[in-house]
Amino acid sequence: MSNLRWKWALLVLLLVVFGWYLVPTIRYYTMDPAERSSQSPKVAKIRLNAMKLGLDLQGGSYLVYEVDMSKIPEKDRRGDEVDRAIEIIRNRVDQFGVSEPVIQKQGANRIVVQLPGLQEPERAKALVGKTARLEFRLVKTKQEFFQALAAVDRAAVRRGLVAGADTSAADSTAFNASPFSSLLQRASTEDVGYAYCPAKNLDKAMQIWSKVAWDSTESKPRVLAGGTVLLWGDKEFGRNTENPGRYLYALNSRADLTGDHVADARVAFGLEPTRPSAPGISLTLDKRGGAIFTKLTGNNVGRQLAIVLDNRVKSAPVIRDKIRGGRASITGLTGDAEAKDLGIVLRAGALPTDLVLQEERTVGPTLGRDSIRQGLRAAFVGLALVILLMLIYYRASGALAVLALVLNIFFLMATLGMLRATLTLPGIAGIVLTIGIAVDANVLVFERIREELRNGKTVLGAIDAGYGRAFVTIMDSNLTTLISAIVLFQFGTGPIKGFATTIMIGIIANIFTAVFVTRLIYDSIMVKHPIEKLSI
Repeated sequence: MSNLRWKWALLVLLLVVFGWYLVPTIRYYTMDPAERSSQSPKVAKIRLNAMKLGLDLQGGSYLVYEVDMSKIPEKDRRGDEVDRAIEIIRNRVDQFGVSEPVIQKQGANRIVVQLPGLQEPERAKALVGKTARLEFRLVKTKQEFFQALAAVDRAAVRRGLVAGADTSAADSTAFNASPFSSLLQRASTEDVGYAYCPAKNLDKAMQIWSKVAWDSTESKPRVLAGGTVLLWGDKEFGRNTENPGRYLYALNSRADLTGDHVADARVAFGLEPTRPSAPGISLTLDKRGGAIFTKLTGNNVGRQLAIVLDNRVKSAPVIRDKIRGGRASITGLTGDAEAKDLGIVLRAGALPTDLVLQEERTVGPTLGRDSIRQGLRAAFVGLALVILLMLIYYRASGALAVLALVLNIFFLMATLGMLRATLTLPGIAGIVLTIGIAVDANVLVFERIREELRNGKTVLGAIDAGYGRAFVTIMDSNLTTLISAIVLFQFGTGPIKGFATTIMIGIIANIFTAVFVTRLIYDSIMVKHPIEKLSI
């Protein structure tokens, strides 16, 4: 009798503990959508402890990238480029706020990125795939700028590249001799190393620039006369036209300071005197970077220092004084979202090389809701049929099997919540399969008890013999399935792992409920109300 009390106490304790872990999931998914999206600390805590839904159930973005190893010289390859890219992507996505992302290696040089709940695929691609090479480069003088433009003009003439656009050239001879520089409006009164390309000339100017001043094979600017590179400004002008103009800058061919020395990057306001409400990025450099920046600004007061991100000039402020303290800023951003995403990629670091998007899928929330509804319908239909069959075939004893089945699902869902696991559509399929597996052990026990009763044993003796002799068979059948599920989990990808997880948890719960719980109920009934005929 005391043995039974301890068993009941253990069962109650397990129900309380697992119920505690199931409560956040129930509370979270019974909230209305507006409340679930709330950022209040209370809802955030519930969301953290609740079971998550995978991309196929709540919608989101699915991206497959290939790490472009051709951009890294053979002598510079370390062999861990894909792993480094995965770590940087994970850091970016974690800061972006996507819950339960799946980021994993596929094959030799591909990366699968699943972002559940994210319905902005373009923003996701910009965040994940941005190389984020941050550089500080001094802007060249006007004379050096002219030398670089002359080199581009000569190369363009040799290649037969004719401007063919509206320019301010005085005559056709001068126009044809300067097919690139004639497209620009150059400053004549200041010693500045940049010029403006009007909207009407921009397409042709970029065409010539891409063939002469840009190395498409290496994806970097060509070094021109005087150790100069030409890069376009990121900021657009003339937005009232369909083809806004841009500034073209002449910069040092080597970066004077790189983003490797950025210790922190945060969104800040008030960085632009003319636009105090415009967002920007406040950069904090590490000790080494701060020393370089102080020396750089101190030696070049009055010159422009371009802030270059992924070979685009974000801004080129004039150095007014030596800047101490290792702080800099990036301005000229278009909005809060761009500032936030740029801060994320700068904090996470630059990717080791370019990522080439190979596959893209976006699952809408409506499709996810349909998957949940159909999956639950399949689970309920399967559960109802199993319950009906067990009650018809095993009568009162079948009710015990139904109770074990319900407890099996309870422990399964609670464990998923305890592990903060992500439920996917294959995971629901695993739950449906678990419903069928869950009664398998009960069938083995009940059939063995029937056989013992037919051989003339008492009800108590038949129960003892049924459980004792069926135990080995139950363990054998469940362990083989469990081993298969472990192999699937170990070597499978995301969806396969979800299926294997629910199978593994379901099998363990099945053994406990079929062998321990139903036997405990039988023993308790026989101790308090011994019966001579068993309904089975």
